[in-house]
Amino acid sequence: MHELLIYAIYLIPLVILIIIFRRKNRKRSTEAQAEWQEAIAAGLTEPPSLHPYIDPAICIGAVSCAKECPEKAIGIIDHKGYFINPSVCIGHGACAAVCPSGAIRLVFGTEKRGIDIPFVSSNFETNIEGLFIAGELGGMGLIRKAVEQGKQAISNIKKRRVAGTDYDVIIIGAGPAGISATLGAQEAGLRYLTLEQEDAIGGTALHYPRQKIVMTAPMTLPQIGIIKLTEISKEALIELWTDVANKTGIKINFNERMDSLRHENGKFIVTTPKGQYKTGSVLLAVGRRGTPRKLEVSGEELAKVCYRLVDSSQYQGKHALVVGGGDSALEAALSLADEPGTTVTLIHRSEVFTGAKPKNRERIKAAEQGGRIKVLMKSKVIKITNDRVQLDINGQPMEIPNDVVIVCAGGTLPIPMLKEIGIRVETRYGT
Repeated sequence: MHELLIYAIYLIPLVILIIIFRRKNRKRSTEAQAEWQEAIAAGLTEPPSLHPYIDPAICIGAVSCAKECPEKAIGIIDHKGYFINPSVCIGHGACAAVCPSGAIRLVFGTEKRGIDIPFVSSNFETNIEGLFIAGELGGMGLIRKAVEQGKQAISNIKKRRVAGTDYDVIIIGAGPAGISATLGAQEAGLRYLTLEQEDAIGGTALHYPRQKIVMTAPMTLPQIGIIKLTEISKEALIELWTDVANKTGIKINFNERMDSLRHENGKFIVTTPKGQYKTGSVLLAVGRRGTPRKLEVSGEELAKVCYRLVDSSQYQGKHALVVGGGDSALEAALSLADEPGTTVTLIHRSEVFTGAKPKNRERIKAAEQGGRIKVLMKSKVIKITNDRVQLDINGQPMEIPNDVVIVCAGGTLPIPMLKEIGIRVETRYGT
């Protein structure tokens, strides 16, 4: 009898713990399944770029991946990890790093949708000797990793010198990878030239709406050292890059776009609207946004048409049209709607905002219900005039008053240019 009492003392708490554990697992699984069904219903089942693949044969359902993912893109269903919110994943790889069974690997594309990625070796050199790629163009959009890639690319570039050139390296782009590479080139005493098609430093962040919060992690910059960050606003991030540039005195040619790149006799010739430059190496550190995608409609050349929202306050009291279905478009529309007297219309060619995070979709829905934003789906611009815009709304014509058109339709990747100069481009389908 005494032994039974001892067993009961130990077994009862154990049974209670097992019951609690199973209930918690059932709840977790039910919630994850509900989120996955919502993603399917909304048509948000395709990740934008680099993302995790979870091998169910290896996964042990440790939950660590779901806990570590700040975007909540991973859930646990029936004791296995599942990619339940693909559209919100930003490919940082934190899930893979904590997986105890090695069941997660990062891949590009899916079986349904391929993604073009230029080939780069472990030293960030393409199949063309002397031509390097770092950062977002190579598939790595995270600030910390782009900074590291720019730094490592320069460490390899400085090992090769080509006689009869104007520069040792020309760096295309002044985003995180380009800034890091420029700092490294200056530190190494290289003859460098950095070209940026925009009028300011920062890369893709320049196209973010005002006060957008950017997620990052501590990073190490050449000449500067460790910069500890977790969350930072767009403005603070650009101010950080500007302070770094001012402190170190790095030189960047703003408003100078690369028009062409040729490889001749072991040297590269970079052509811009301002001239030609001969260099031994080239580092492409441009974003995957590339050149802003145009609407290709009459009136797009008007000054009121722009491709990024810098300051929504300048459109106070105006009639604004935002074109696009990703986070940048939704955030731009929401920012404009906060301005007194501004009327905002948001149009998207699809039926759903496939490229936007759930939080932004919810905010847009609330703004629409509150009468702050007019949302028109399955719509496109037909013609732009000085004070009007003609639209096609699911096959029906509509004309609305307009003072500004903000196009947030992404960019055209320089893939044709890369292929033209001989860079091998691979279309990844989940690899």
